[in-house]
Amino acid sequence: RVIQEQAFERVGGNETIRTDVRLLAATHRDLAAWSAEGKFRPDLYYRLNVFGIHLPPLRERGEDLPALVHHYLRRFSRELGREVQEIATEALERLRSYTWPGNIRELQSVLKQALLRARGTLLLPAFLPEALRASGDPAPAIAPGEAAGLESIIRGRLGPDATDVYAEAHRQFDRLLLPRVLDYTRGSQHKAAGLLGIARQTLRVKLREQGLLRSHRALGLTKRTT
Repeated sequence: RVIQEQAFERVGGNETIRTDVRLLAATHRDLAAWSAEGKFRPDLYYRLNVFGIHLPPLRERGEDLPALVHHYLRRFSRELGREVQEIATEALERLRSYTWPGNIRELQSVLKQALLRARGTLLLPAFLPEALRASGDPAPAIAPGEAAGLESIIRGRLGPDATDVYAEAHRQFDRLLLPRVLDYTRGSQHKAAGLLGIARQTLRVKLREQGLLRSHRALGLTKRTT
């Protein structure tokens, strides 16, 4: 009666009390099927299902994942007292390729676990739980979209008055390369510099240019020696 007529009487009372409310209900069950099978009252189902909104599971909403990740990343970073501000492209691709059987709650749990492992301001694939690091095929060194972006910069810079094509292309390449190298070396600048064949100070300069070195602390690991 409360739903249908927006009126009720208190237990033991005679006075009819009118209400003016809107009832919102959510479930992950198929109530239409349950109603047909007698597992859910049909009259209650039809009273509740005046305007239904179907929200697909997270695995079917890949386009929403980046916004959700960045939202929870900032929120949980504050709550856990971490410095992480961004997520590496490859780490985000790992999240996008996962099927998320636990839906949003599993995403929240995964991000909290990663933040507890993380150092510095960039969330790398190495900080993700093992199940996500091992899931799917490894991401390509440069994804097709990233390669197209690099080619677009080169084409856009070519012209009779161009003078900085190499520098701009090199900065774009560093943006793709450096997070992957640091992920491979698990954040060690010393190993990353050796792998790249450059001095550690040069690496620090490049990290600072890419916004990966903040307050003179690259990924929170500038004092590491291995």
